[in-house]
Amino acid sequence: MKQIFPVLFCLYGMLAAAQTATLATDAIRVRDPFIFADAPSQTYYLYAQAANRAGSGYQGVEVYTSTDLKTWKAPRPVLTLPADSGVAMVWAPEMHAYQGAYYLFVTLTFRDTLPVAKPVDAPHWPRMHRRGTWIYRAESPASPFKPLKDGPHTPADWMALDGTLYVEDGTPYMIFCHEWVQLIDGAMARVELTPDLSGTRGEPVRLFSASAAPGARRGAKEGKVTDGPFLYKSPKSGALFMIWSTFIPGKDYCVLLARSESGRVAGPWTGHTPIYTTNGGHGMIFKTFEGQLRLALHQPNTGPLERLRLFGLTDDGTALRLESE
Repeated sequence: MKQIFPVLFCLYGMLAAAQTATLATDAIRVRDPFIFADAPSQTYYLYAQAANRAGSGYQGVEVYTSTDLKTWKAPRPVLTLPADSGVAMVWAPEMHAYQGAYYLFVTLTFRDTLPVAKPVDAPHWPRMHRRGTWIYRAESPASPFKPLKDGPHTPADWMALDGTLYVEDGTPYMIFCHEWVQLIDGAMARVELTPDLSGTRGEPVRLFSASAAPGARRGAKEGKVTDGPFLYKSPKSGALFMIWSTFIPGKDYCVLLARSESGRVAGPWTGHTPIYTTNGGHGMIFKTFEGQLRLALHQPNTGPLERLRLFGLTDDGTALRLESE
């Protein structure tokens, strides 16, 4: 009995240390970073796929928290997928506050493949794995998230990814990518969501193709990639912008800026101008608690070296201009 209390004290100390441990931004591997700035708690939440972290041991999503965007508390799981789920990869977790609840958009890639032929019948062309965006709901930014339905919000027979939320005049939309592996020339699409985000209304509508960015391609495979959409509406002018990522020869993986000519999600979307070209991408935009606009992305686009990079953005009403880190 005398040995029990020292052991319990040691275990308690280890648990307390784990909960209060902090990590510098450069110590965290993260692809497709997404930051939610929670004003009431003055806390930043950084969402990342668990597999980014060596030794995580599960497929799912974790969240890091910070008050200064420089040091982060050790991650806690917010989504843990069953070991028998058939999921091979988890990508691009995004967390959005909407109508008093919190919604996690996650791309899941399964081990099995779609029962359709490849667009290119060649050994080098990737397998067409089942892939789509699922939506999960929770009562707080760090609560366990539960699925809204048993299936993706993207079409089941599409290789789809990187869904993001945009609300226009009270109507929620998901903007997402239709994979280049299935199309050759990847596409950006939108679909209307039901008011509670539990389902979709109507069929997806294509917004543009990856070839809208001159020279967009991906090496010898010639697939034109669409990745990581995020929409931002300028409070200065009402202009609607989208950032997204692709591969451009001479610039590698990059972030592009497009603008809706109508000021609405339907577009047409023009411009597609590279604003970050240093082998990094899949960006998103948020405001700090001091009111500063920031672009978050991962760089380099080479595993396992990916890290969160933060850049200032200037919104002059007509464009978004990248500043220094």
